Amino acid sequence: MKIKDLDPQILEKAASMLKAIAHPMRIAILSHLEDGKRLTVTEIHQLLNIEQSTTSHHLGILKDKGVLASQRDGKNTFYFLKHESLRNIIDCVSKCSAS
Repeated sequence: MKIKDLDPQILEKAASMLKAIAHPMRIAILSHLEDGKRLTVTEIHQLLNIEQSTTSHHLGILKDKGVLASQRDGKNTFYFLKHESLRNIIDCVSKCSAS
């Protein structure tokens, strides 16, 4: 399928998701959620050494734009990639920025 064949609403949603991803901290969050990993806010903020409120803010944006999903388990909420194919974007960003 080619981009010109896509519905404008689908393109708008894709652009919105890409805008949400296009932040260094959010890319870092996504890199920790590769390969089906599910992490809590606490785990992510400890991995990235940032404030928990900042972590929650970025997770909220990613979830709102359809990049992440979450599942509550007791007191914890686990975040994960909503679509495993988003790994391709993360891989692309990693490879493209390395050269």
